[in-house]
Amino acid sequence: MNHIVTVQDAVTAFAPDIEPTSAELDAIEREMPAILADVDLLDAQITAMDRPANELDTRRIRRARHRALTTRRELSNRSAAAMVPGGAA
Repeated sequence: MNHIVTVQDAVTAFAPDIEPTSAELDAIEREMPAILADVDLLDAQITAMDRPANELDTRRIRRARHRALTTRRELSNRSAAAMVPGGAA
C-alpha cells in the first residue's frame, strides 16, 4: 500500500509560544473601532433574530450598520491619506 503524503512545508507555524509582532498589534489597534462597530452590528442582528421584527430592533440594526460603515469609511480614508506621499497636488 502506498501512502499519500504532502511534499510542501507547513504554511503556518505550530509553535505555541509565538506572539504577534508589534506591527500586527498596531494594525489591530488601528482597526479596533471597526471591529467594535462590527460586533455591535452582530449583537443587534442576533438580538433581533429570536423574536418578531419590531421598529426598535429595525432602528438599532440600521444605526449599528451606519456606525460600522462610517467607521470603515474613516479607517479607509485615514489609511489612504497615510499612503499618499507629499499630500494633495
